[in-house]
Amino acid sequence: MKKFLLIFCFCFALSSNCGFSQIKSGEKLIYAASYNMSGLMTQLAQVTMETETVKTAKYTFLHLSCSAATFSKWDSFFKIRDLYESYVNPKTLNPSIYKRNIFEGGFTKIEKYIFKSDGRTIASTSKRKNSPENNTTFNVTNGAQDIVSLIYKLRTVDFQNYKNGQTKSFQLVFDEKEIPVVIKYMGKETISVGNLGNKECYKLSIGARTKVLKGKDQNIIWMTADIKKIPALIKFSIPVGTGQLKLSNASGI
Repeated sequence: MKKFLLIFCFCFALSSNCGFSQIKSGEKLIYAASYNMSGLMTQLAQVTMETETVKTAKYTFLHLSCSAATFSKWDSFFKIRDLYESYVNPKTLNPSIYKRNIFEGGFTKIEKYIFKSDGRTIASTSKRKNSPENNTTFNVTNGAQDIVSLIYKLRTVDFQNYKNGQTKSFQLVFDEKEIPVVIKYMGKETISVGNLGNKECYKLSIGARTKVLKGKDQNIIWMTADIKKIPALIKFSIPVGTGQLKLSNASGI
């Protein structure tokens, strides 16, 4: 499921010229995660993305969460229960806190990032199963995003003036590393968008300096060509096969 979420994030690294947030509290997006098994696209898991307002004594955050779970019939094969969270400024969507708590086939990891006010420093705490807690501080490019906040922030981008073949490069922070991401705009297509019906969508090709993705123009995302820019469908190619994430239900948008 780490691969699913990395791919999910690569698909949204589209522009550094983000405007203010169009994301509302109370939004819920549900995706079916499928993998090509013996020539058949088989649904293995559900990915759910939700937003809510969280208030502390000093701050108001927009809490962004992304959970992933295999369907029960696949748990005996490879059980996944992952939760990724980001607490962001409701207007700019810049992250303050990032949390990751994963269980993948017996492998566990708990991770937390604190984004410092300078925009270039992250204090990280992580712990794996049967290992001591690790605390470190590392530097990143100013404006780098965690995997969850990037997905939402980049939905605020205006693609109306993009031209076919236009590319952009950006930085994602994951596993205490920065991953360069390059996208290519490929025009528009009309596709099915879950319970929202058929909609015109932006079509984008994703490339990244990582071994997770494979092939040229084989990793594609479709996002609704409207102010919401709902991610509708992702098709990906990785070294061990192909798969997709498909929107099944959207509410609170």
